[in-house]
Amino acid sequence: MDQPEGLSNRLQPRQFGDLRGWIEALDIAGELQRIGAKVDWDCELGTIARKTFGTGHGPALLFDNIDGYGPDDDVWSRAVFTGGLSNYSRVAMTLGLPQDAPVRDLVLATRHYLQQRVPPTEVRTGKVKENIVTGDDIDIYKVPVPRWHREDGGRYINTYSATVTMDPDTGVHNVGIYRGMLGQKDTLPVLLWRAQNWGVHFQKWADRGMKMPVAHVYGWEPAMPYCASAPVPTGVSEYDVMGAIRGAPVPLIKCETSDLMVPADAEMVIEGFIDPDPATFEQEGPFGEYTGYFGGDQGPKHVTKVTCVTYRDGSIHRGTLEGTLPKMLNENSITSSIQRAGVAWNVLERAGVPGITDVHCAPANNGTTLMIQMRQTYRGQAKQAAAAIWGSNASHLRYKHIWVVDEDIDIHDYGALDWAFAYRVNAAEDDIVFFPGSWGSLLDPSTRLEDRDPMLYGTGKWCRVLIDATVNLDFEPEEAYGGERYPPMVTPHDEDMDLVNSRWEEYGFEPEE
Repeated sequence: MDQPEGLSNRLQPRQFGDLRGWIEALDIAGELQRIGAKVDWDCELGTIARKTFGTGHGPALLFDNIDGYGPDDDVWSRAVFTGGLSNYSRVAMTLGLPQDAPVRDLVLATRHYLQQRVPPTEVRTGKVKENIVTGDDIDIYKVPVPRWHREDGGRYINTYSATVTMDPDTGVHNVGIYRGMLGQKDTLPVLLWRAQNWGVHFQKWADRGMKMPVAHVYGWEPAMPYCASAPVPTGVSEYDVMGAIRGAPVPLIKCETSDLMVPADAEMVIEGFIDPDPATFEQEGPFGEYTGYFGGDQGPKHVTKVTCVTYRDGSIHRGTLEGTLPKMLNENSITSSIQRAGVAWNVLERAGVPGITDVHCAPANNGTTLMIQMRQTYRGQAKQAAAAIWGSNASHLRYKHIWVVDEDIDIHDYGALDWAFAYRVNAAEDDIVFFPGSWGSLLDPSTRLEDRDPMLYGTGKWCRVLIDATVNLDFEPEEAYGGERYPPMVTPHDEDMDLVNSRWEEYGFEPEE
C-alpha cells in the first residue's frame, strides 16, 4: 500500500476479526486488565474506569462479573469492555503502527486513511445473528449498561457504540457515535442534532413523512469506533474508511427490520426507528460529556423505538466513560486528539495553505483547541489557515481556538507554546483575532444556556479565536538584529552543544537515551 509522506514507521494494516480478536490482541500486547471481581454497574464500574484511564497510560478493561448479570440471571450479556482506545499505543495498534509510534505518526496515518476507500462487502450470515429477539421479548435492560456518573440522567448504553443511518436519497450509510440511554424496555432516548450527519439524514426521512431507520452497533474491531467518532467527509461512508484502516473490506449483513447494513460479527445490534413526532419523545439527559461538564439538560428528546435485537452468544457490551478533565483523559479525548489534527491538516492542504509542518490537538480538550506549526513565507498566512479551518464542515464542535506558531516551536510542548504566546503575540498588532457568531458545540458551558437550545437553533454559538504566535512579518528587518525582524534567540551554537554532548558523562551525568 502507499505510505504517507513523513511517516517514521511503515503502516501495516491489521484485521482483528471482531471485538474478541481485538481483546485477544490487547491481552497479548500487555494492554488489557481483566477484572473478575464482582462490580456494580451503578457508578462503581465507571469510577474504576475513571481511575484507570487517568492520564492516558492505563490498560483497557474487561469486566466479566457484573452484579445482576451473572450466570444464573436471564440476560443477553454478562461482560463490559471499555478503554480499548484510551491511550496512544492502542490507537497505534488500530492504525497498523508500532505501539511506541510518535503522536505525529498517528496523525499522518489518520490523514492518509481518511483519504482512502475500501468499500464493504455483503455477506449472507454472521455471528451477530446467533440470537434474534423481537416483539414483547425485547428488553434492553438485559444488557449490563453502566451508570457511568452519579449525576447522569440514566444508564447510557450508547457511549462508544456505532449508530448506523442511511441517506434516503443516495443510500450511503453514515456510522457515527451519538449518545443514548435506556428508556423503557424497548425505547432508547437519544440526543439528535440537526447539524450532525444523522440529523441531516433524519430531516430527509421526516420530509418524506417517514420514520428514520437506525441500527445501534455494539462491539466490533477498533476501526469501527475510531471511524464513527471521526469527522469523515460528508457523503463518504465510514465503512469505506474502516476498510482502509483494516486493509480489507468490512463484512456487512442486512438488518432484520430495515435495509441498513451492519458488521456481521458485531457483538450486538439494536434495530429501530426514530419518529419525528414530538409526542413520541422521552426524557433524556443530562450526561457527563466530553467537556468535563454534565451537558444536554434533561428534557424530551428523540427516541429509537426498538424493533429487533440481534446478538452473539455470550455477547460483550462495548461502552466507554465520557468526560475529560486535567489528568483525567478517556477514549474520546485520546482519539479526538489524533483524528481532529489529521482532519485539520487535510483541510489546510485542500485549501492550499502552504508550509504546514505539524498539526496537533491536546487530548485534554478533545480538539476544541488546535495547534498549527508552519513555515511562514508571507504575511497573513496564519489567518488564512484559521479561515480555512473555520470555513470547513469539520469545525462543528471543534477548533474553537487556533494557535499558529513558527516551525521552531514544538506544538506538543505547552511550555513552548506559552513562550511563543508571551513573546510573539501582540494584540495591538492583530495577533489575536475574533470570529463571533459562529456555529459551535451545544455542550460548551461557556456559551449562554439560551444559545444552546438544540430544538431552536440546531447547533451552538461560538466566538472563535485565533492566536497568531508567529513572527510578525509586518515588522521591518533590523540591522541591529542581523537583518532579521526579531533579535537572535539564546540557543547555544552547534559547536558548543556538540562539545558538551561529547563530554556529558565525563561531567558525571547519566548517559542520555
